[in-house]
Amino acid sequence: MSVGPSAAAQNTPATVERVFVLGVDPGVSRCGYGLVERHARDGSLSARAAGVIETDPATPMAERLFIIQRELDALLVELSPQVVVVERVFFQVNVKTAVSVCQASGLALAAAAGHGCSVVEYTANEVKQALVGYGSATKEQVQRMVAEVLGLRQVPKPPDAADALALAVCHLSSHALRRAVELASSGALGAAARGAGA
Repeated sequence: MSVGPSAAAQNTPATVERVFVLGVDPGVSRCGYGLVERHARDGSLSARAAGVIETDPATPMAERLFIIQRELDALLVELSPQVVVVERVFFQVNVKTAVSVCQASGLALAAAAGHGCSVVEYTANEVKQALVGYGSATKEQVQRMVAEVLGLRQVPKPPDAADALALAVCHLSSHALRRAVELASSGALGAAARGAGA
């Protein structure tokens, strides 16, 4: 019994689009960002930009949020990502921290939508699962995997930028898997329908 490509695979050309995904690790004091490109040639990933937007804790909150909004807008204009991935706040012990992270997250979501980008959210556990294989992985393990996947000699710094890159890598990896599952499912459903009609 020989195993070859399925009918669905034969009828669907294997193409990989060039895609730019911007990850945002929200925070008011430090808001990390990281742009990852998926190359059309071979589907490999590479980091194109990474950094942190910082605000002074002594500055009034309204002004700090305005700084983040302005900087995010400038990044979206400069980097032109197709997709923006923001970390979803799932659980925080510190209520004050949770509120400020949610405020920064809201700014990132609104800015992305305002620039016509697709917007996706993942929890920290989902990122860990996608990159390391289990949701209880440490931040250091995730950051080492980010460096490996992106072909970097060192772990990206600061950590906020590394976390933002991890969000982008998570989406690109998860999106490819979801697309493959969708194609496989549609092929299986099509085959079942054809079999039922025979």
